[in-house]
Amino acid sequence: MPAELTVAAVQSVPLPGGLQANIDEHVRLLEDAEGHGARLAVFPELSLTGYDLSLLADGGYWITSISTQLAEIQAACEDMGIVAVVGAAVREPDGTPRLASLLLRPGTAPLIAPKMHLHGDERDLFEPGTRPTVVDVDGWRVALAVCFDVAQPGHAAEAAAAGTDLYAASSVYVAGQERRLDLHFGARAMDSRFFALLANAGGTSTLGASCGGTGIWGPDGHRMAAARGTGSEVVPAVLFRSALERYRGRH
Repeated sequence: MPAELTVAAVQSVPLPGGLQANIDEHVRLLEDAEGHGARLAVFPELSLTGYDLSLLADGGYWITSISTQLAEIQAACEDMGIVAVVGAAVREPDGTPRLASLLLRPGTAPLIAPKMHLHGDERDLFEPGTRPTVVDVDGWRVALAVCFDVAQPGHAAEAAAAGTDLYAASSVYVAGQERRLDLHFGARAMDSRFFALLANAGGTSTLGASCGGTGIWGPDGHRMAAARGTGSEVVPAVLFRSALERYRGRH
């Protein structure tokens, strides 16, 4: 088993100009993450558009062909040897609408990881997923969560039962939710004895101004790394398997 994994939680601010402007920004931030040695970079919920559901009345804001529309991000992943998790509204090949994380990996077909716990107006636009998505990254088991999934303890528990080492969430937490954010991720990490990562949206969305807080928590529930503010920032951390084994061994 690999002894360590370098990850990057990316706090990105969506740009005007539609998908292409944000694709270019994702590539730039991936280059930053790769500069820190990251093998996995996780972006916020709906990072390719920003959290504004009204935009989705325009079909141009949907991902309908991952391999075509996100070819530049896929190529960046191939060149850098990095795995990217980006947020988007996507239609599966059969037309099913998902609010999802999209996993882009070198030499591997993209993967759609749908949000399971939709809320508010999301329920009118999307179909929920049915189980946590757990994937292998360099021998580490990584579970993908999208925002409100983290508020449901059963989601993390199901991921833990699947052998998760890192619980990676793409979210939109806003000003006033700082305490809720820290409790969610500290509790999920400690209760399930894994690392937890939050990629929170920066800037301002239709939900309000970001509270920042992007970062990583250890299996003891303590925060290991944090964004400095609410703007675009890459937050790296090195995860050690020995920490997982030590904490799991005590419990």
